[in-house]
Formats: sequence, structure tokens, C-alpha cells
Amino acid sequence: MKRSEIWLINLDPTIGAEIKKTRPAVIVSDDALGILPLKVIVPLTDWKPQFAAADWMVKIEPDGANNLSKVSSADCFQVRSVSDLRLVKKIGIINAALMSEIEAALGRVLKIG
Repeated sequence: MKRSEIWLINLDPTIGAEIKKTRPAVIVSDDALGILPLKVIVPLTDWKPQFAAADWMVKIEPDGANNLSKVSSADCFQVRSVSDLRLVKKIGIINAALMSEIEAALGRVLKIG
């Protein structure tokens, strides 16, 4: 379970507008940080054309490294910390350029950087 990897993650139960169900997510936490069995993740959702106007959504095209089956979006507004027990199965990994885009979107959401 390392930074930049995409894992299938069980996000249920959820409340309100939180992103739901078991879905892919990118691990964004630093591998060397923390002593608790937790990961900070950004969940993925289906890409929709209107997401192009949302600067917290990062478009991810499927490829042989990420192993996604469809065009997806990293929803950086839904960033959260989750127990390692929620991680079901490794799917793939994203490249450094996409990780930089996700970092920039998280910076805008969190008003840092």
C-alpha cells in the first residue's frame, strides 16, 4: 500500500454527500509518515464532461499501468483518511505527472501550497 497506487477501497458506510460504495482510489499519503494503520486517499469516480470546469477533479485516462476500465476522475474534494482494512485489492499505479496534478488539486481544495 504505497503512494500513487490505485486500490479498490470499501468506503461504506457513508453519510450525506460522501462518495459511496467500493471504488478505486489513489493513495496520496507519504509512505514514511504516520504510525497508525491508515492511508490518505482520493477516491475515483466516472469522468463526466462537466468535471472539466471543476479544478478539484483530475481526469485519468485508462492505461496499462493504472488498469482502470474507463476514463475516471480523482475527486480531490473527497480526500479522506481510511483504515488499511478498507483497502480491498491493488488495481494499478498512476504516473508522476498525474500524481502532480492530484497534488495541485489537493492544494487548491485545502488552500495550501
